[in-house]
Amino acid sequence: MRGPAPMSRRFVSPAVPLALLLPLATACGSADGGGGKAGGSPSKTVTVTVGYQSKTINTVTAGTLLRSLGYFEEELAARGRAEGVTYRVDWQDYATGAPITAQMTAGKIDIGSMGDFPLLLNAARGKELKQPTSLVSVTGYNLRGGLNTVVTAPGSTLESLADLRGKKVSTSVGSAADGTLVRALKRAGIDPDKGIQKLNQQPSVGASALQAGSADALSQFVAWPGQLAFEGRAKALYDGAELNLPTFHGVTVRQKFAGERPGVIDDFLKAQRRATDHLRERPVASAEAVGKETGLPAEVVYLYNGANGIATFDPELRPELIAALKEDVPVLKGAGLVGDVDVDAFVDPAPLKRAVPGPGYPKAAAARSELWLKGAAATTSYDSPKELLKAAKGADVRAAYVPDAVTGTLWFADRAVWVADGAELRAFVTPAGAKGYVGQHPGARVIGYEDAVGLAS
Repeated sequence: MRGPAPMSRRFVSPAVPLALLLPLATACGSADGGGGKAGGSPSKTVTVTVGYQSKTINTVTAGTLLRSLGYFEEELAARGRAEGVTYRVDWQDYATGAPITAQMTAGKIDIGSMGDFPLLLNAARGKELKQPTSLVSVTGYNLRGGLNTVVTAPGSTLESLADLRGKKVSTSVGSAADGTLVRALKRAGIDPDKGIQKLNQQPSVGASALQAGSADALSQFVAWPGQLAFEGRAKALYDGAELNLPTFHGVTVRQKFAGERPGVIDDFLKAQRRATDHLRERPVASAEAVGKETGLPAEVVYLYNGANGIATFDPELRPELIAALKEDVPVLKGAGLVGDVDVDAFVDPAPLKRAVPGPGYPKAAAARSELWLKGAAATTSYDSPKELLKAAKGADVRAAYVPDAVTGTLWFADRAVWVADGAELRAFVTPAGAKGYVGQHPGARVIGYEDAVGLAS
């Protein structure tokens, strides 16, 4: 069920400098100032403007899924009845975090969700432009960094990061995916500024460039890599989890708005927790709902947001995530995108503790193999990829998922790189991961998916 507010889709390329976005931002606010009346003259109607990214599906508990469930509107309706005020939610959909930050620093968006690197840009721009913001909750996270992936065209001969030297690589500068690319290239001994030809492109533009052959590789955040792989338009080259550094998305609020209407922030966080409960309790139904709202294949949504998905959903501001955010600052400073960022001042755990007291969710357990049969309302989990392959043979499979044998990143079974090691069958997201394993295990060999199914039987 959709929320009562009509969808407003406003996509802005991340390649446009934020300074240039600000005049646009000041010109496109809602009639009552996007909540700006909270501290001004009394009004019977208060508009709360929420910026979200429908296609960035590990933000769904603060965006697409939350909006479709109507939980925020429900919480605000109860508040409005008590206060004699009518609350209206204006949901604004963007492709990346940069335009959300531009709108927030112009006072036009009150609450926004974005990835870890954009969050730091949000903190820096907010302070610089006298519209300070605060990080108040997390949406989805992966403690190893598996939410970002570098992919190449299906027929590409590139097999590792080392092969990217001198190649054209598309990414969105300042995004979490760009951060993964920069770090990964450095570890591979490649200068991220001079060793490749970086194309600063919106995700959809980069995907088209990869397909057209004008880009050799694409480094992007969820759900682009999974979608392209599922559709047979790309194959994984680098699994961000190889960095073993946490990556996450979170919710940021304008401090001025939060100070004027703290109860509204409380209501948003309560609604986000309800949406998180819904997703964790009904992962298949949630994937179907998000797929319907976004046009993404539900099988791709489930890869990230499922019971064993790459993303773990929990609003808690976990210490390891905040520590990772601090480690992100030097990367953005090195790119000249920010100066010093006071992460501790940016993170505000008080609203979440006030709105949603009590313990959070347990940490994510190791991912298991999962089979989704056509027509099934639930998936079936298996203890090993081999058991999943046995169950998949001859079945009417909608999607099959297996964790990478080293990083644990979930991937589509028929898109994974398989290794036979004696009687064991192991899956890998990338060719480099599989070859690395084979090189350390005499007798192990890389095989195709159909061969793996045959051996499992």
